[in-house]
Amino acid sequence: MMKKVALLAALLALACVCEGVTFGQLCEGNPNNNRRTSDSFGSGHFGASRNGRSHQGLDIICDDGSVVYAPFDVTLNGRLTVYTDPTKAAINSGINLEGEGLCVKLFYVNPDQTSGRVSKGQRLGVMMPMQSVYPGITSHVHVQMCDRSDPTKYF
Repeated sequence: MMKKVALLAALLALACVCEGVTFGQLCEGNPNNNRRTSDSFGSGHFGASRNGRSHQGLDIICDDGSVVYAPFDVTLNGRLTVYTDPTKAAINSGINLEGEGLCVKLFYVNPDQTSGRVSKGQRLGVMMPMQSVYPGITSHVHVQMCDRSDPTKYF
């Protein structure tokens, strides 16, 4: 019984860790983490319609080639592949992050490293050339929670 109580207390403590988390500046040139609104390719808010499906993340404006920063103290958990379509190879990378009780995926980022720890505000990598794949889109980092919940409250 004591083990169950201790486990429950630990889980509740962990659940509360992420409640006060606010992402720091994610992209060079966008200190307020301004979000992508609507453009000819759609809208960047969580839940936006995407050809019969729902957008599973939040798009934060980031110019192609800009430095991308750690939004909080993170552990890097590997590179991710965004697309299976070879025509999108120029932006087919991202990074898995964990910290502050959160698990987050950042798409369209070429990471400097894929393991280890990075402190809030330190460089994670570089925004990939989104304009080469989607000319005219508002270039952005796609922020997706690992559990696919809405990340908006962290911004």
